[in-house]
Amino acid sequence: MAHNASEQIDARSDSADRLTEAAEPLTGLQRACGGEIPGEIAIPALRDLVAKSRQFGLKLARSIKANDGRDAITAWLEVTPASDGGCTIRVNSWATSPLAVDDPREVAAHRAAIERNLAELTATLDPRQRVLGVSTNAADLAGLAAAMQQGLHQPWTDFVEIEGSGFEQPMHWRLLDGAAITIAGSTRKWRAALLPSEVPGGDPAGFELCLTADAPLAPPLPKADPNALVMPSNEPGLVGRDIAPVLRQPIARIIANAETIRNRMAGPLADEYSQYAADIAAAGQHLLALVEDLTDLEVVEADEFNTAPDRIDLADVARRAAGILGVRAQERGITIDAPKLGEHLPAIAEFRRVLQILLNLVGNAIRYAPDNSQVWIRLEDAGARANLIVADQGPGLNADQQAKVFEKFERLGRSGEDGGSGLGLYISRRLARAMSGDLTVESASGQGARFVLDLPADLLASAPTTAQNPD
Repeated sequence: MAHNASEQIDARSDSADRLTEAAEPLTGLQRACGGEIPGEIAIPALRDLVAKSRQFGLKLARSIKANDGRDAITAWLEVTPASDGGCTIRVNSWATSPLAVDDPREVAAHRAAIERNLAELTATLDPRQRVLGVSTNAADLAGLAAAMQQGLHQPWTDFVEIEGSGFEQPMHWRLLDGAAITIAGSTRKWRAALLPSEVPGGDPAGFELCLTADAPLAPPLPKADPNALVMPSNEPGLVGRDIAPVLRQPIARIIANAETIRNRMAGPLADEYSQYAADIAAAGQHLLALVEDLTDLEVVEADEFNTAPDRIDLADVARRAAGILGVRAQERGITIDAPKLGEHLPAIAEFRRVLQILLNLVGNAIRYAPDNSQVWIRLEDAGARANLIVADQGPGLNADQQAKVFEKFERLGRSGEDGGSGLGLYISRRLARAMSGDLTVESASGQGARFVLDLPADLLASAPTTAQNPD
C-alpha cells in the first residue's frame, strides 16, 4: 500500500556535501542507500541536486525518484545554499509504493542482449546442444570455428574443455550456462552462455551459444629475432578483411534457420519442405566453406605469410580430428582408426594449422571412401622428420590425378557440394610447406589414397614415439 506524508521534512548538508542532520524518513533512506548521518550523501538524486545548488549558489527545486530496496520513493526537494557553505534541504510530498516486480522475460532479453554484444563466437544449437551453425571474427577462435563447421550436428562440448567437470557431456544446459571453458589454440579464459529458445510449457527448442573472453585478444608481438618462434604477423587482405566478415554472419544465420526448419524445431512441417530446408542448409554450408577457403587462400599466398611453430603431439591432433569428424563418418558407417591413447609423435608445427590440414585430409577421405569402410590415421617416426598418414579405401587416384590433386580449384571431375571448393589440398600443402614440411600423396586406381603430412620432428621431446602403417 502506498504511504504518503504531507508534513515537511528538513535536513542540512555541509560544504563537503555531507548530510549532517535529517528527519525521518529521509534518515532511513540515507542509511538504506549505504550512508550514515553525519556522512556523505548516499542518495544519488539528492547528492546531485545539493552539489549543483552549492556550486552555482542558487536555490534549486526538483522532483526526485529513489528506492530503499523495498519501495519506490518520489519526493519534491528544495535545496537552498547556506552561509556556512552547506545547504538547507526541504522535502515535500514524500510518497512510497511497492517496487514493481521485474518481468522475467524482460530480464532474460536484457541478459541475452548483453551476452550477444560481448560474445566473440556465437553458435546455433539444437535442443540436444548439437551445433547447427557458427560464426566468429576472433583470430584465436578460427580453429574452433573451423572444427565446429566440420563437425556440425555434434554437441558443442566436444570442441572445448569444460573446466572442473569430469561428467559425461553434454550436461544439462543450466549446468553449462556460465561455465568456464578452455579452447585449444587460445591462451584466453572463456565463459559460455546458453540462451534458450523458450517454448511455453515445454523444453527449449534450441539454444544460442555465446563465448565471451576475460580479456581482449593481444596483438601479435613484433618479430625481433629472425630465428625466434613468434606469432605470425600476417595482415588480412581484401577477402579476409572486407568480404568474409560481412558474409559469415548472414550465411551462418541462413544455415541455422534452415536447420531449425529442417529439424521441425519451429513446428510440424511436411516432408518435402523439410527436405527443401535441408538443401538450403547444405548449400549454405558449402558457401560458408568456400568463403573460409578463399580467406585461407588469400592468407597462404601472401608474400609475408608465416606460421607460429610450437612443440605439439601429432597423435593428440589426430585424435582431435577423428573426434570432430566422427559423427560425419558414422552417418555412412565409416570407422576412423586413429592413434590410441598412449601413442605420441612430437613435432614442431602450429597446432591450429596442423588440425586444419588433418580436418581436410580426413574429411576428404570420408567423402571419397565407400560406405561401411575404414579411414586410418597413422604415425611414422622418421628420425628428424615426423609423418602423419591418412589412408582410405576409396577409388584411389591414377598418375594423372595425383599430378593434379594439389592444384588450385582442382576437384578431379567432381562438381557441386560433393566436390568441395577445390582449394583444400592446395591450401593444406601451402600450410605444410610454410611449417618446413610437405604434403604428398601415394595412390593407385582402385586401391585407395594415402596422404602423408611430413613435418620436422621435435627431437628434444622425451615422449615415446609409435610407428604404425595402415593395414
